[in-house]
Amino acid sequence: MGAVTRGTTNPNRLRRMDRWIAAVHGAELRRAADPVAVDLGYGAAPWTAVELLHRLRAVAPRTRVVGVEIEPARVAAARPYACDGLVFRHGGFEVPVARPPSLIRAANVLRQYDEGEVAAVWERLCARLAPAEGAGRGGLLVEGTCDEIGRRHVWVALGPEGPRTVTFATRLGSLDRPSDLAERLPKALIHRNVPGEAVHSFLRDFDRAWAAAAPYASYGARQRWVRAVRDLTADWPVTDGPARWRQGEVTLEWGALAPRG
Repeated sequence: MGAVTRGTTNPNRLRRMDRWIAAVHGAELRRAADPVAVDLGYGAAPWTAVELLHRLRAVAPRTRVVGVEIEPARVAAARPYACDGLVFRHGGFEVPVARPPSLIRAANVLRQYDEGEVAAVWERLCARLAPAEGAGRGGLLVEGTCDEIGRRHVWVALGPEGPRTVTFATRLGSLDRPSDLAERLPKALIHRNVPGEAVHSFLRDFDRAWAAAAPYASYGARQRWVRAVRDLTADWPVTDGPARWRQGEVTLEWGALAPRG
């Protein structure tokens, strides 16, 4: 279920997204009895699925990864890379795994879809996630977009109940101003970067905070970013703290940036 993507992929392209998942979702993976992570639409080569296995097992050693691709030839090409904890399967948004996954990562998958199709895809994928039990929050869907070599990412994190947060992540040395990330907004937001929409207001305010933090550039781009984000917290619901900001990240509540109307 779904459409064949271009399949563009590169080693280490999703490292920023993986690093964030391991940090914020690692405890949930460790809590699960049999944690399954799905790399949905891994592309023409299996690098991102292989990397996801290693990065998640560093924080949750029992995690298994299933790479899912809608193009049968890509599945056949990936199968020689299968190993303990990693398999590849043909499929799409139906997510062909036996048990509800603790994680679905869908990077650069919805880029080619129409904005009007996103909500239904999100709903279908969220319905496949492991439900919340006990102290846990359930499975996590991470859906977003990045550039070809993984310097700039924006992604939405969703749980079984729906969207939770939006994260902006970048290699700070590549950034002229925060609104450079606009070109990597996920499909749900990229057409909303216009006056009157929340994401446009946020990026405008971020650029202003970045300009105001220019004196901190003498200490490095990281210190400038941290200061700019700290200033943003006065008006925007930032959900993380300096430990993540120093990684070139900032995460906000989804409701603050959700499309209007």
